[in-house]
Amino acid sequence: MAEILIVDDDPQLRQSFGKILRSEGHSVRLAATGEAGLAAVKEKVPDLVVLDVRLPGMSGLETFQAMKNVDAKLPVIIMTAYGTTETAIEATKMGAFDYVLKPFDIPSLLDLVSQALKAGRFMRSKVALDAHPASPQEDALIGRSRAMQEVYKAIGRVAGTDATVLIRGESGTGKELVARAIYQHSHRAHGPFLVINCVAIPETLLESELFGYEKGAFTGAVSRRVGKVEQAHHGTLFLDEIGDMPVSIQAKLLRLLQERSVERLGGRRPIPVDVRILAATNRDLEEAVAEGRFRDDLFYRLNVVTLTLPPLRERREDIPLLAEYFLARCAAELGMANPGITDDALRCLMAMDWPGNVRELANVIRKALIFNRGIPLELADVQRAVGEGPNGAAPARGVEDLAEAASVLDRWILDNLGRGDSERLFDTLVDDFSARVIRVALELTKGNRTHAAKLLGISRPTLLARMEKYGIRVEATVAT
Repeated sequence: MAEILIVDDDPQLRQSFGKILRSEGHSVRLAATGEAGLAAVKEKVPDLVVLDVRLPGMSGLETFQAMKNVDAKLPVIIMTAYGTTETAIEATKMGAFDYVLKPFDIPSLLDLVSQALKAGRFMRSKVALDAHPASPQEDALIGRSRAMQEVYKAIGRVAGTDATVLIRGESGTGKELVARAIYQHSHRAHGPFLVINCVAIPETLLESELFGYEKGAFTGAVSRRVGKVEQAHHGTLFLDEIGDMPVSIQAKLLRLLQERSVERLGGRRPIPVDVRILAATNRDLEEAVAEGRFRDDLFYRLNVVTLTLPPLRERREDIPLLAEYFLARCAAELGMANPGITDDALRCLMAMDWPGNVRELANVIRKALIFNRGIPLELADVQRAVGEGPNGAAPARGVEDLAEAASVLDRWILDNLGRGDSERLFDTLVDDFSARVIRVALELTKGNRTHAAKLLGISRPTLLARMEKYGIRVEATVAT
């Protein structure tokens, strides 16, 4: 997991928050002053700094600026009391990832930590173009087909400009990797790279997340907040799934593209910003425009420079390279030797349609490796991983299967909603579903908690805590 530095002069806060972060699987260093925190960063740059504004000696702002001089891409979360909010806002405008008010809500802060770590990885981790699959990079665009060569050329042409780029392609084709590659090869690579998923954030929160708000703009707005657009000043903002952006917010985005300024919720003056916009979608925007779900003027603004990623079924010749890359990478992540793959298994992979594209291929390779016996992956291993062989689970891979699964889930939700017992029903449903997801992951890994945690994308301590919460008891059949 990540290494996090906490700089705060309150020993109780340092110790308690450090304990919480360690329980999430992170490595934690502590510092009581700005000078000590700066020395720790110079000794070894952490993945994230959580920094108090009010410190004895060197102030929080001075410490922050000095840390950024050491590493401009170091993500920093500012902690502040209500009385020092303006200082925290100033730090955010200087490049801090975000700020949190004391006393803070632990789940919200942990979520912010997760976002900051992800942003830090995106800014630091290079995306290799046409990397050699035998020596996998942390992230890479793999493929030597004619279609992928055109993608590499397009990245090279647009990266050095400030043009807005619309990245199109089916889900799982690597649109986010392309956005990061454009950022890393641009003259803005020294600045921030922030990601907003337009479909993952509720409409009621998306506008304030993007553009910020003034104190008193709405109930609960107890202080001013800087939005992601302002935070990305002199950098790049990537708007993923922009085809799902609510129409009510599209007008503000259009103004940003036209006038290079934003207006916070409740604000009365435009704020100039210097930010490059990259956007991605798997939607048919032309159809959305025709149906009135997407503004035509915004579409024309975004569609000036378009980069389209090919689906995997249209570049099957790249599948052996991708399989080799994911074998090496997933084996390293799972702490096992790369077993290789047989020709029969490769032919099976190349014959599939891959509706989930590269992401689905990666998941199949990972699943096959979990059950691997130390020999090259065979045809039966691949068939089992996709649910087509002996003992394979039936996957919801096609549109019809997904619709059927969604229908069953909807009926279960409706049955519970119809009971008339609304007290904490939402929390109960979420817990029931979460418990089932964990049980399936544990069944898949034969009770191996470490592998199950990796499958779920959570830390092992978090998995164990959830298992205890839901009363899940599983005897591992392999070492955990």
